[in-house]
Amino acid sequence: MKKYTQKMSSPSLRLPLTGEIHLTYRCNFNCRHCWLRIPPDSPERLDELTTDEIKRIVAEARKAGCHEWKISGGEPMLREDFAEIFDYITKNCATYTLNTNGSLITEEIADLMKRKGTKMVALYGATQEIFDYITRRHGSFRETMRGIECLQEANAGFIVQIIPMKDNYHQLEDMISLAKSMSPKWRIGAPWLYLSANGNSIKNSEILDQRLNPRKVVELDQPDLLVEKVTAEDKNRSSVIDDRLFFSCITNGQRFFINPYAKMSFCSFIQDPELLYDLRKGDFDDCWYSFIPSIASRIKGDAEYRNNCGSCSFKNNCRWCPVYGYLEHRRYSAPVDYLCQVARETTQFCTEKRNNHIRYYRVAGITIQLYSDLPITNGTFHPKFKKFEVEGPGEDTVSINHHFSLPDLEGLDLGKQIYRRPPWAIYQREDAWIYLGILEPHDNKELHKVAIFNEDHSRGKIYSPDDKMFLKGDFGSLTTFPTDQILLGRLLALRDGCIMHSSGVIFNGSGLLFVGHSSAGKSTITKMLKNRAEILCDDRIILREHPEGFRIYGNWSHGEVPDISSGSAPVKAILFLEKSNENCLSRLNDRNEIVRRLLGCVIRPFVTVDWWQNTIDLLENVAQDVPCYNFQFDKSSASVELLNSL
Repeated sequence: MKKYTQKMSSPSLRLPLTGEIHLTYRCNFNCRHCWLRIPPDSPERLDELTTDEIKRIVAEARKAGCHEWKISGGEPMLREDFAEIFDYITKNCATYTLNTNGSLITEEIADLMKRKGTKMVALYGATQEIFDYITRRHGSFRETMRGIECLQEANAGFIVQIIPMKDNYHQLEDMISLAKSMSPKWRIGAPWLYLSANGNSIKNSEILDQRLNPRKVVELDQPDLLVEKVTAEDKNRSSVIDDRLFFSCITNGQRFFINPYAKMSFCSFIQDPELLYDLRKGDFDDCWYSFIPSIASRIKGDAEYRNNCGSCSFKNNCRWCPVYGYLEHRRYSAPVDYLCQVARETTQFCTEKRNNHIRYYRVAGITIQLYSDLPITNGTFHPKFKKFEVEGPGEDTVSINHHFSLPDLEGLDLGKQIYRRPPWAIYQREDAWIYLGILEPHDNKELHKVAIFNEDHSRGKIYSPDDKMFLKGDFGSLTTFPTDQILLGRLLALRDGCIMHSSGVIFNGSGLLFVGHSSAGKSTITKMLKNRAEILCDDRIILREHPEGFRIYGNWSHGEVPDISSGSAPVKAILFLEKSNENCLSRLNDRNEIVRRLLGCVIRPFVTVDWWQNTIDLLENVAQDVPCYNFQFDKSSASVELLNSL
């Protein structure tokens, strides 16, 4: 096999982690929308990968780093050696996904499919009439139902994948109901259809007839409006038309694809022989590290691309890809008119969602993007949040998504339970934090809330059991938890910050932080300063360290004084409050004592080792850099005048 001149400069940054293999393109169904299917007895079966060839490829891929496989077809179970192949692949990877129409599942295969992984069974209709009409196979509905029964009897968990198209769309709700009755897990598959792999005009006409109205496509497959972090470099790059159409897919990719005939590439939609590598004439490493990188800059967009997709104003909301252009018109640069329509509908949909379902709030430099499945009205959250509302995302944006039905946690790896005391049970995985809202007594399994956050709590999904409380409105927290401090406390620990039991004001242009627990006088001193300073909050103040020094920030979690502000100021002094019959300021010089007293007034979320260490480090810096005082005060104006001495 010839060697290719262009290799990745750093192969370690580009690992083949996920492999997709189509075991055959043959299928016992003949679905009206299918872009790959060939008849079960097609002569191409003689050219399909042998069992030993598949095992060799899987072994080579595993050695290169592959830990996940996606197994599909055609109908993969048409192969007589399917059980042996499935057994080998799933024993040699960490996880897998299998796509099947379910009609060929036997008791023996179902028993094998108990192996932990994702199994998806396609559903084409809610009744035999529609199902068989879509598959063009009499009895296909019964065959699939029988296969599903085998999975159920074997207790092999599976996902029902609903395949929507024009001729079954009228049964969508019935298909969802049927799916729910068969498995606790179901999903709606891709709602837009691409044209045939071989460009057959008759087949393409059939597929075109099944395409849904573009608006329905968007409604079924709604865009994710949660903010992704974008660097300045990314922004600059996005403003320039890069005509290397597959460069990003290849240089950033961690996936590869193998078709039934030993041809490998970087994407399962690739049908161009020039972009396929023959594994019968070479090996996996040569393809991954040499051949695929060599084509990263080979396919370039021409004037058609530059004048259309490359410069389109709907580009960010479009599903277009060069492979779809090729399938539609046999030209990689060609626009797909149907996707243009979908992009316009997506843009309109996003605008409507942003107006009605998204709000942004900024506190201590952190922007919280709130997305809700239900519309957010002026009455959804307490009016106090208006002072913190902003127009859009910032440099540091945290995304929260509100849903109104509890997720199915059966089979989900919750990780290690690290806390359990009503109202919360908390689990930690390597990539996630899972909060379960639990009730007394301890054996009560009913949940009142589920929240799943990523590792650094910058993205989260919060699930409520229903929409009643949300529709009632007037929430005092953005998370709908009893307090937002559960989230903010963790976020701030990663951002050189914390929340203090304190009141804070901007006095003569500087920030004063009055620290103390309940009854220490935080609200009292706040009232005394009301006409002399900008009140940030009388009960909870955020303290953050920046390169230029420490700053305090207003917060919406106030006490008896409703005055709050989203303002901020550099810290002039920290004052530990003590009610007295006299007014006295005395400087504290013992750093250990300062740290101890500050620690006693820090708001604590669920405490972990990293949170604790970050917080101690922060407070040690505070004790070193910020003047701290005992502040004995009475309720006279003299105490306010004493602050001027600072």
